[in-house]
This record gives sequence, structure tokens and C-alpha cells, in this order.
Amino acid sequence: MNLLVDVANVVGSRPDGWWRDRAGATSRLLDRLALLDDEVVAVVEGRARDVAEVPGVRLVRATGSGDDALVAEAAGLPGPLGVVTADRGLRARLPAGATVHGPGWLLDRLDALA
Repeated sequence: MNLLVDVANVVGSRPDGWWRDRAGATSRLLDRLALLDDEVVAVVEGRARDVAEVPGVRLVRATGSGDDALVAEAAGLPGPLGVVTADRGLRARLPAGATVHGPGWLLDRLDALA
């Protein structure tokens, strides 16, 4: 399955101090995403846009709106497609047939791999 991840949304879902180091929190999440068997596409934006590439994760660096970048990526990915976000507005813009999961679903999967 292709798994498209709204990184800012996932990072922001746990109050673990991510706001003090957005890029660091993003890098830690990307390292964990590389452990998944899925084809992972991670969209990063803002201060986290300059994080290093991680083998096993295709990084999309949003130059504008992260939501716009996610929608564009979703339109170009073959199915089946899973999208990880809690953003209701973004969910409404995704292609028909995309399965949407909340950040908790993804974090639970990653925690189980640790």
C-alpha cells in the first residue's frame, strides 16, 4: 500500500515538546516511518522542510501549503492509498477511494515496531 503522511499533523498530535524543535521531531518521525513495509511518502512543510532524506521514505518538500502538496501527491499515487491526517478539510479534498487514518493509528503502528 502507498502511505501518504501529513507529517506536520502527525508530529503535532502528541504534546511531546515538538514545538521547540520542529525539524528534530520531523526527523525522528521519518526515521520511524522508514521501518514500515509500506511505500511511504511524507509531506513536510515550513521549518521542517530542510530535514535530511531518510532511506525508505520519499520526501515531498511543500513549497507552499502542505495540504496542497498532499492533495497533489494523492492524485498521482496508484492505489491502494492510505493517507494519515486528522485534518478534516484535507480529508474532503482527497481522491475517492483513499483510506484515511488518524495520527493515532500510525503512531500505534510505529510504537508496535519499537
